[in-house]
Parts: sequence; C-alpha cells; structure tokens
Amino acid sequence: MLGKRGLSLLVFPGYDVGMVRRIVAFAAWAVLIFIIYATISPIGERPSMPASTTFQHLAAFAALGALFCLAYPRQMPLVCLIVLGSALSLELVQVLTPDRHGRVQDAIEKISGGAAGIMAGRAILYFEQARRWFQS
Repeated sequence: MLGKRGLSLLVFPGYDVGMVRRIVAFAAWAVLIFIIYATISPIGERPSMPASTTFQHLAAFAALGALFCLAYPRQMPLVCLIVLGSALSLELVQVLTPDRHGRVQDAIEKISGGAAGIMAGRAILYFEQARRWFQS
C-alpha cells in the first residue's frame, strides 16, 4: 500500500506521515461528530446550507468516506462499517426523534455519498502509489 512517506508526500510534502495521518483522522472524527449533531439535533437547530438536502447528504458522507479512507487506508472493513453504518444508523435514530423523520431515500443518499467518498479516497491512494512507481 502506502510507503513510509506516501500520504505525507500526497498531502503535505516534507511532513511526517504519522502527523498527517493523525490530522486526517482528527478531521474524519470531527466530521462524523458534526454529522451526528446535524442529524439528531432538533429541526430548528439543525445547520443547513443553501443547497438541496440530497446534495447535503451526498457531500457530507462523501467527505466522511474520503477522510476515513485516507486516515485508515489499511482498515477498509472498519472504514466501511463506520461510514456506511453511521449513514444507516443515523437514519434509524431519526425515527426515534420526535421532530425528525428517517427516510429510506435519505439513507440511500447518505450510503451513496459515503461509498463515493470511500472510492475517491481509494483512488487518491492508488494514484499516489502509481505516481511513486513511475518516478522510480
């Protein structure tokens, strides 16, 4: 997979890969916490963007998937469980919240965004590895 400095060269040339991976992991967990807050908070307190909810679902979970994939590149089953499992479980939790509603369409949008983000993260890792192969 990634060499000793692969992710650091990809994101921050000249920096230690351990530090970069910790920053990306922190960002991934922070995005997940924000998504949880936005999903289960009362509808009046929910942050929103001037975009459709479909776009919000896709973008949030795509970012989440890509970040987790880059943070934990050798733990793909765990990444899929966290990203796709949170998409499904957060919709189920909305069913229990009195002023929110969980919908199958929203779950599909979130799972699709998460899967796209994971694939984008894997593509980034793959192309970084391929770039290093051709430089040698």
